[in-house]
Amino acid sequence: MLPVVAGSGPLGRVDVWADDAALDAAERRLDEWETSLAERATRAKTLSATMRGLTGTAHNTDRTVDVTVDSVGLLIDLRLDERVRQQPAAHTARQILETTAAARADLLRQVTVAATESFDDASAQAIIHSYRSRLLPDQGSNDARR
Repeated sequence: MLPVVAGSGPLGRVDVWADDAALDAAERRLDEWETSLAERATRAKTLSATMRGLTGTAHNTDRTVDVTVDSVGLLIDLRLDERVRQQPAAHTARQILETTAAARADLLRQVTVAATESFDDASAQAIIHSYRSRLLPDQGSNDARR
């Protein structure tokens, strides 16, 4: 039920609810909205803490390169097997770059799981998209060449 206009006062229009039931229903809706926002804030805070602790890991096919990236995709551990000494440096460099990309993809997979478990709507998709654009940039863009 809509409010009934009772008149105007010094602060503008004054509304009076037609009955207590309509006022109670409006208060319930506001309470539900406030509860929903508080729950989303709690989930967001928990997700943020979870994501700060995530790392991505990967190794190449012959296990000569192992890479770990932190929660924002920065390299935090690189392990090279002694066998890399038997191959050209350019090949090793390429393996490191490819394995780092795979570790970032692993991180993105974990972010996707965490975000979709916390939010089942556009919020999760926005988080995932943001991480995807930072972790796996378009190889044709100028940012990928920096």
